[in-house]
Amino acid sequence: MADKTRIIDLYETGGTFSSVFRRFSYFNEEYNSSDMSLLRQLFSNEKAKLLHVIKNKQPKSIYALAKTVERDFKTVREDLLLLKKFGFIDLISDKKGKRVLHRPIITAHTINISIRI
Repeated sequence: MADKTRIIDLYETGGTFSSVFRRFSYFNEEYNSSDMSLLRQLFSNEKAKLLHVIKNKQPKSIYALAKTVERDFKTVREDLLLLKKFGFIDLISDKKGKRVLHRPIITAHTINISIRI
């Protein structure tokens, strides 16, 4: 599997930073956000720990991930949805009996952040 890079460009406009989130080169979608709080949310210690555990332990479900990091299922799910929105992870649906499990997988192996002033 080839390494994928996630690129985040920040640039200064009128005394505030704006951010443009670009997905991988084979996607044409762009995420525009002028709110830096989203960027701070995206790179919290909790999300970094989730990414680390997903990469190294490969949990079978969101529930298993929540148990591994010893956090509440609902907050882990919310964090995963934000990481999915920006293309860092993907949730793969697996069926186990009557239940559908959502297995998180890493889609980006590198994050590049450039700040233009």
